[in-house]
Amino acid sequence: MLFFSFWFYDNEFDINHSIVTYNELIKDTNVGLVEQTNNSNKPQIITLSDGSSVLLQPGSKLSYPKIFIGNQRKVYLSGEGFFEISKNPQKPFLVYANEIITKVVGTSFRVRAYSDQPNVEVVVRTGKVKVSPNELIGTSKQEIVLLPNEALRFLRKDLSFNKITNITEDTTLAGNVGNIEQLSFEFTDIPVGQIFKTIEQAYLVEIDFPSDKLKDCHLTTSLSDQPLSEKLKIICKSISNDTNFEMNGNQIVITSQGCN
Repeated sequence: MLFFSFWFYDNEFDINHSIVTYNELIKDTNVGLVEQTNNSNKPQIITLSDGSSVLLQPGSKLSYPKIFIGNQRKVYLSGEGFFEISKNPQKPFLVYANEIITKVVGTSFRVRAYSDQPNVEVVVRTGKVKVSPNELIGTSKQEIVLLPNEALRFLRKDLSFNKITNITEDTTLAGNVGNIEQLSFEFTDIPVGQIFKTIEQAYLVEIDFPSDKLKDCHLTTSLSDQPLSEKLKIICKSISNDTNFEMNGNQIVITSQGCN
């Protein structure tokens, strides 16, 4: 059975300012931001200065500081992105998207917040997420906590939150699930080439690696809760000390003389 929980903030929100735009979110920031727009027809990977990664969907854009400073890591989203956050309990990570703020310290989740869509969605894959209304639409301090396989749908018209405790039974959410949320990153005695193929499928990247030198390499590792760059670091370290990687957008090059 699918369970729903509703919160209505009509008495606390400024109804006349119920719509928050991406430009409003970024205009008052006191740090310089890098803006990346995905004008292509496939997702693009963005690696942030803390090692976190964002798989940005076509037609979406993300603004973020070149280097995170202070006691928080803030980014601003218009559209849709899948986030894998590097753990740092002392410096929480916040995603500002339309009228809501999603706060985490280290987890993976998807935010869908298009300016012309009636709803904002947050779907959690791993870890714990806290979602709260943006201060631009009111003074409410209440946070909604989401755990793995839970989601939240914010209805922008009436400023209400709908918590969904089983995302597999919601046809809209289930239909939007991407490869990165479906594939397993638990590997037991798996050839390195196959692991790279899994990563290619999940992130829609291309990995160039010396298949002849790594053909006999097998790994056992868990990569379920790490950003892309951390996944690659773990794989390379497990192969050998002289194995390294370089990322250039959606292109990844692995250099290695073989496994230990």
